[in-house]
Formats: sequence, C-alpha cells, structure tokens
Amino acid sequence: MNSNNMDNIIPHDFYIGKTDRNKLNGHDSCVVWFTGLSGSGKSTIANLVENELFKKGIKTFSLDGDNIRKGLNNNLGFSAEDRHENLRRIAEVAKLFVESGSVIIASFISPLEKDREMIKGIIGRSNYIEVFVNTSLEECERRDVKGLYKKARAGEIKNFTGIDAPYENPVNPDIEINTEKESLEEATHRIFKLLQKKLEIK
Repeated sequence: MNSNNMDNIIPHDFYIGKTDRNKLNGHDSCVVWFTGLSGSGKSTIANLVENELFKKGIKTFSLDGDNIRKGLNNNLGFSAEDRHENLRRIAEVAKLFVESGSVIIASFISPLEKDREMIKGIIGRSNYIEVFVNTSLEECERRDVKGLYKKARAGEIKNFTGIDAPYENPVNPDIEINTEKESLEEATHRIFKLLQKKLEIK
C-alpha cells in the first residue's frame, strides 16, 4: 500500500472504548505473552493460567503458535522475514482483543529481543505482561513432545529455534518460570498472583 492510500485511511471514533468494556467486565484487559523454546512448557502453563482466570469470571482468549499458523498466517513460512511478520500480525490481533476488554493468553516462541520489543510497541507496555518460560535446550530436547528436535537434528527442519536459529533470552521479563525447578502448579500460582494484582481480581 503506497503512502497516498495510507493518507486516505482515517480511523473511526467509536462511542464505546476499552475503558467502557473493562468497566462492564469488572477487570482490566491485557496480553500475557509466554515466550520460550519449543517444548519449554509455554502452552501447557498458559492453558492452566487461562483456566484459573476463567474460573474467576475473567474474559479470556488464547492465541497459540500452531493454531495461528494454520489460519491467519498460513501463507507464512519460517524465514526471518516471515517469522517477524507472523509476530507482527499476532501482536495486532492481540491489541484488538485488548481493546475488546479481554485478557489475551499468547504462547509464541518469539525468539528475538527486537521482535518482542516490536510486540510491546504495538500492544502498549502497560497492556503487556511477559512470561519467560526458561527451560534449557537439553530439557526441551529430552521432552521433544512433537518430535521436532529430532527432525531438526536430522536436517529435516531448517531454521529451528535453538538448533540452527537463535533464541535470545528476555532481558527483563515480568516473570520467569523455570520448569526444571518448579512444578506446573507452582508456576501457574505465581503467574496468577501477578495477574491478580494487575487485574485487581478478588
């Protein structure tokens, strides 16, 4: 889209905004972004956290890497450019959900710090909670739930994070989970306590 076309796009002012929806819901809206290696336990913990929020009557919605790539982003591959675009689109979708008044549970490897900074910029820092699921590559390979590491080691999958593509640990996540030292229940509880304060859940 050229700049002339962009100049003709004028955002519409709606009568009902994020603040109104949050007031109706009785809680704030935000994005809880889980980052970590494949097999680190991101999706499992994210599911448990969403379940706890749901039981408290919090309006939630989950976005997960595999599901998004089968639908919205099924035209993207795994090159550096496509991975960046994959995350940009997801961040824009998450931002819309925040405006709708929901708490978004997002689980994506999101390996590069520059991409995570882009995501924060799109969503807004005040709406973004970063959870780093810090599980070692060795442990992720040992689990290899989907058999992807075995394929990557055999050269059947290229640009696989942790094998032939980098993962940069978050510099200052809101919370860090070490699945090799704490149980799923302990991790879920710690994240929920953080959200309880953020969302003012009773």
